[in-house]
Amino acid sequence: MLNLLQQQHLPHSKLVLGMARTVTEIEEAQRLRYKVFAEEMGANLVSAHEEIDRDIFDSYCEHLLVRDNSNNKVVGTYRILPPDCARAIGSYYSETEFDLTRLAHLRDRMVEVGRSCVHMDYRVGATITQLWGGLADYMCMHKHEYLIGCASISMKDGGHNAASVYNKLHKQYAAPAEYRVFPRCPLPLEALDQTLDVSIPPLIKGYLRLGAYIGGEPAWDPDFNTADLFIMLPMSRLNEKYARHFIR
Repeated sequence: MLNLLQQQHLPHSKLVLGMARTVTEIEEAQRLRYKVFAEEMGANLVSAHEEIDRDIFDSYCEHLLVRDNSNNKVVGTYRILPPDCARAIGSYYSETEFDLTRLAHLRDRMVEVGRSCVHMDYRVGATITQLWGGLADYMCMHKHEYLIGCASISMKDGGHNAASVYNKLHKQYAAPAEYRVFPRCPLPLEALDQTLDVSIPPLIKGYLRLGAYIGGEPAWDPDFNTADLFIMLPMSRLNEKYARHFIR
Protein backbone atom coordinates (compact mmCIF):
# COMPACT_ATOMS: atom_id res chain seq x y z
CA MET A 1 0.00 0.00 0.00
CA LEU A 2 2.90 2.39 0.61
CA ASN A 3 4.44 2.22 -2.86
CA LEU A 4 1.54 3.62 -4.84
CA LEU A 5 3.12 7.01 -5.49
CA GLN A 6 6.53 6.99 -7.09
CA GLN A 7 9.15 9.37 -5.72
CA GLN A 8 9.40 12.54 -7.81
CA HIS A 9 12.04 15.27 -8.14
CA LEU A 10 10.58 18.53 -9.38
CA PRO A 11 12.88 20.61 -11.61
CA HIS A 12 15.13 23.17 -9.88
CA SER A 13 13.98 22.04 -6.45
CA LYS A 14 15.69 20.42 -3.49
CA LEU A 15 12.32 19.01 -2.35
CA VAL A 16 11.40 15.41 -3.05
CA LEU A 17 7.86 13.99 -2.98
CA GLY A 18 7.04 10.38 -2.17
CA MET A 19 5.05 7.92 -0.09
CA ALA A 20 6.46 6.49 3.12
CA ARG A 21 7.65 2.95 2.47
CA THR A 22 8.97 1.94 5.89
CA VAL A 23 8.01 2.24 9.55
CA THR A 24 10.99 4.56 10.00
CA GLU A 25 9.70 6.93 7.34
CA ILE A 26 6.25 6.98 8.96
CA GLU A 27 7.91 7.84 12.28
CA GLU A 28 9.68 10.75 10.59
CA ALA A 29 6.28 12.11 9.61
CA GLN A 30 4.95 11.54 13.13
CA ARG A 31 7.88 13.44 14.66
CA LEU A 32 7.27 16.37 12.34
CA ARG A 33 3.60 16.30 13.35
CA TYR A 34 4.64 16.42 17.03
CA LYS A 35 6.91 19.38 16.36
CA VAL A 36 4.12 21.33 14.67
CA PHE A 37 1.06 20.24 16.67
CA ALA A 38 2.53 19.94 20.19
CA GLU A 39 5.50 22.31 20.25
CA GLU A 40 4.00 25.06 18.09
CA MET A 41 0.27 24.72 18.61
CA GLY A 42 0.20 23.30 22.14
CA ALA A 43 -1.81 20.19 21.32
CA ASN A 44 -2.28 17.66 24.12
CA LEU A 45 -1.07 14.43 22.48
CA VAL A 46 -1.37 11.01 24.11
CA SER A 47 2.03 10.03 22.69
CA ALA A 48 3.76 13.27 23.71
CA HIS A 49 6.20 11.48 26.04
CA GLU A 50 7.74 9.94 22.90
CA GLU A 51 7.91 13.32 21.14
CA ILE A 52 5.74 11.83 18.43
CA ASP A 53 2.15 12.25 17.20
CA ARG A 54 0.63 8.80 16.74
CA ASP A 55 -2.92 7.45 16.83
CA ILE A 56 -4.74 4.24 15.92
CA PHE A 57 -5.43 5.43 12.36
CA ASP A 58 -1.76 5.79 11.39
CA SER A 59 -1.13 2.12 10.67
CA TYR A 60 -4.12 2.06 8.30
CA CYS A 61 -3.08 5.19 6.41
CA GLU A 62 -0.67 5.97 3.64
CA HIS A 63 1.71 8.81 4.43
CA LEU A 64 2.68 11.39 1.84
CA LEU A 65 6.08 12.96 2.52
CA VAL A 66 8.00 15.96 1.25
CA ARG A 67 11.70 15.62 2.01
CA ASP A 68 14.52 18.15 1.72
CA ASN A 69 17.00 16.34 -0.48
CA SER A 70 19.88 18.48 0.81
CA ASN A 71 19.58 17.29 4.42
CA ASN A 72 17.25 14.27 4.06
CA LYS A 73 14.71 15.66 6.54
CA VAL A 74 10.93 15.23 6.18
CA VAL A 75 9.55 18.77 6.02
CA GLY A 76 5.93 18.21 5.03
CA THR A 77 3.36 15.44 5.36
CA TYR A 78 -0.23 14.42 4.77
CA ARG A 79 -1.85 11.14 5.71
CA ILE A 80 -4.35 9.42 3.43
CA LEU A 81 -7.04 6.93 4.49
CA PRO A 82 -8.59 5.17 1.46
CA PRO A 83 -12.04 3.55 1.69
CA ASP A 84 -10.84 -0.04 2.01
CA CYS A 85 -8.63 0.88 4.96
CA ALA A 86 -11.44 2.91 6.54
CA ARG A 87 -13.56 -0.26 6.36
CA ALA A 88 -10.76 -2.26 7.96
CA ILE A 89 -10.45 0.06 10.98
CA GLY A 90 -14.22 0.65 11.11
CA SER A 91 -14.42 4.42 10.56
CA TYR A 92 -12.81 7.55 9.24
CA TYR A 93 -10.96 9.83 11.65
CA SER A 94 -13.54 12.52 10.85
CA GLU A 95 -16.17 10.34 12.50
CA THR A 96 -14.53 10.99 15.88
CA GLU A 97 -15.61 14.62 15.41
CA PHE A 98 -18.65 14.48 13.11
CA ASP A 99 -21.70 12.34 12.46
CA LEU A 100 -21.29 11.29 8.80
CA THR A 101 -24.57 9.37 8.53
CA ARG A 102 -25.71 11.28 5.45
CA LEU A 103 -22.54 10.24 3.61
CA ALA A 104 -22.97 6.51 4.27
CA HIS A 105 -23.82 5.75 0.64
CA LEU A 106 -20.55 7.38 -0.49
CA ARG A 107 -18.17 5.49 1.78
CA ASP A 108 -16.78 3.24 -0.95
CA ARG A 109 -15.76 6.34 -2.92
CA MET A 110 -14.38 8.60 -0.17
CA VAL A 111 -10.72 9.19 0.66
CA GLU A 112 -9.90 11.01 3.88
CA VAL A 113 -6.87 13.26 4.25
CA GLY A 114 -5.57 14.80 7.43
CA ARG A 115 -2.70 15.50 9.83
CA SER A 116 -1.28 17.91 7.25
CA CYS A 117 1.68 19.94 8.43
CA VAL A 118 4.81 21.65 7.15
CA HIS A 119 7.96 22.51 9.07
CA MET A 120 8.08 26.23 9.90
CA ASP A 121 11.18 26.75 7.76
CA TYR A 122 9.47 25.34 4.65
CA ARG A 123 6.09 27.06 4.66
CA VAL A 124 6.38 28.25 1.11
CA GLY A 125 4.41 27.59 -2.04
CA ALA A 126 6.78 24.90 -3.30
CA THR A 127 6.15 22.60 -0.31
CA ILE A 128 2.38 23.00 -0.43
CA THR A 129 2.35 22.53 -4.20
CA GLN A 130 4.18 19.22 -3.83
CA LEU A 131 1.82 17.95 -1.13
CA TRP A 132 -1.28 18.92 -3.05
CA GLY A 133 0.18 17.56 -6.26
CA GLY A 134 0.69 14.25 -4.51
CA LEU A 135 -2.92 14.21 -3.33
CA ALA A 136 -4.17 15.06 -6.82
CA ASP A 137 -2.06 12.28 -8.33
CA TYR A 138 -3.37 9.82 -5.75
CA MET A 139 -7.03 10.68 -6.38
CA CYS A 140 -6.63 10.50 -10.15
CA MET A 141 -4.56 7.30 -10.06
CA HIS A 142 -7.16 5.39 -8.02
CA LYS A 143 -10.25 7.09 -9.44
CA HIS A 144 -11.65 8.02 -6.03
CA GLU A 145 -14.61 10.40 -6.26
CA TYR A 146 -14.68 12.29 -2.95
CA LEU A 147 -11.97 13.85 -0.80
CA ILE A 148 -12.92 14.51 2.83
CA GLY A 149 -11.16 15.73 5.94
CA CYS A 150 -11.07 18.11 8.88
CA ALA A 151 -9.52 21.56 8.42
CA SER A 152 -8.45 23.19 11.66
CA ILE A 153 -8.66 26.78 12.90
CA SER A 154 -6.72 27.84 15.99
CA MET A 155 -8.71 28.70 19.12
CA LYS A 156 -5.96 30.62 20.90
CA ASP A 157 -8.37 33.56 21.19
CA GLY A 158 -11.09 31.39 22.71
CA GLY A 159 -12.83 30.62 19.42
CA HIS A 160 -14.00 34.05 18.22
CA ASN A 161 -11.76 33.93 15.14
CA ALA A 162 -12.96 30.44 14.25
CA ALA A 163 -16.61 31.43 14.68
CA SER A 164 -16.08 34.47 12.46
CA VAL A 165 -14.34 32.39 9.77
CA TYR A 166 -17.28 30.00 9.71
CA ASN A 167 -19.79 32.86 9.61
CA LYS A 168 -17.90 34.44 6.70
CA LEU A 169 -17.84 31.25 4.64
CA HIS A 170 -20.72 28.95 5.37
CA LYS A 171 -23.46 30.53 3.28
CA GLN A 172 -21.39 30.58 0.09
CA TYR A 173 -19.70 27.21 0.53
CA ALA A 174 -22.24 25.15 2.49
CA ALA A 175 -22.69 21.57 1.31
CA PRO A 176 -26.10 20.52 -0.02
CA ALA A 177 -28.42 19.18 2.68
CA GLU A 178 -27.84 15.58 1.60
CA TYR A 179 -24.10 15.95 2.33
CA ARG A 180 -24.44 17.73 5.66
CA VAL A 181 -22.54 16.45 8.70
CA PHE A 182 -23.06 17.24 12.38
CA PRO A 183 -20.38 17.97 15.00
CA ARG A 184 -20.28 15.67 18.01
CA CYS A 185 -18.79 18.46 20.17
CA PRO A 186 -20.06 21.65 18.51
CA LEU A 187 -18.23 24.93 18.76
CA PRO A 188 -20.63 27.15 20.80
CA LEU A 189 -21.19 29.68 18.02
CA GLU A 190 -23.96 31.53 19.86
CA ALA A 191 -21.56 32.36 22.70
CA LEU A 192 -18.82 33.70 20.41
CA ASP A 193 -18.29 36.88 18.42
CA GLN A 194 -18.94 35.94 14.78
CA THR A 195 -18.43 39.42 13.34
CA LEU A 196 -14.64 39.81 13.39
CA ASP A 197 -12.83 40.86 10.23
CA VAL A 198 -10.87 37.64 9.71
CA SER A 199 -8.43 36.15 7.25
CA ILE A 200 -9.25 32.72 5.91
CA PRO A 201 -6.57 30.12 6.80
CA PRO A 202 -4.56 29.29 3.65
CA LEU A 203 -5.38 25.56 3.73
CA ILE A 204 -9.13 26.19 3.94
CA LYS A 205 -8.91 28.87 1.26
CA GLY A 206 -7.11 26.39 -0.99
CA TYR A 207 -9.74 23.68 -0.51
CA LEU A 208 -12.53 26.11 -1.32
CA ARG A 209 -10.75 27.35 -4.44
CA LEU A 210 -10.55 23.75 -5.62
CA GLY A 211 -14.33 23.43 -5.29
CA ALA A 212 -14.81 22.00 -1.80
CA TYR A 213 -17.88 22.28 0.39
CA ILE A 214 -18.04 23.07 4.10
CA GLY A 215 -20.03 20.19 5.51
CA GLY A 216 -21.62 21.85 8.51
CA GLU A 217 -20.97 23.75 11.72
CA PRO A 218 -17.48 23.47 13.25
CA ALA A 219 -16.53 20.92 15.87
CA TRP A 220 -14.39 21.79 18.87
CA ASP A 221 -11.31 19.60 19.31
CA PRO A 222 -10.13 20.23 22.90
CA ASP A 223 -6.96 18.11 22.56
CA PHE A 224 -5.67 20.23 19.68
CA ASN A 225 -7.44 23.42 20.87
CA THR A 226 -8.87 23.95 17.40
CA ALA A 227 -12.21 24.38 15.72
CA ASP A 228 -12.48 21.91 12.86
CA LEU A 229 -14.48 22.32 9.68
CA PHE A 230 -15.52 19.24 7.74
CA ILE A 231 -14.34 19.68 4.17
CA MET A 232 -15.73 17.65 1.25
CA LEU A 233 -14.44 17.91 -2.30
CA PRO A 234 -16.34 15.96 -4.97
CA MET A 235 -13.82 15.47 -7.76
CA SER A 236 -16.60 16.33 -10.22
CA ARG A 237 -16.50 19.88 -8.80
CA LEU A 238 -12.74 20.27 -9.12
CA ASN A 239 -11.82 23.73 -10.34
CA GLU A 240 -9.65 22.78 -13.31
CA LYS A 241 -8.00 26.18 -13.65
CA TYR A 242 -6.81 26.15 -10.04
CA ALA A 243 -6.04 22.42 -10.07
CA ARG A 244 -3.60 22.80 -12.98
CA HIS A 245 -1.07 24.00 -10.43
CA PHE A 246 -1.13 20.55 -8.82
CA ILE A 247 -2.23 17.87 -11.30
CA ARG A 248 0.66 16.60 -13.36
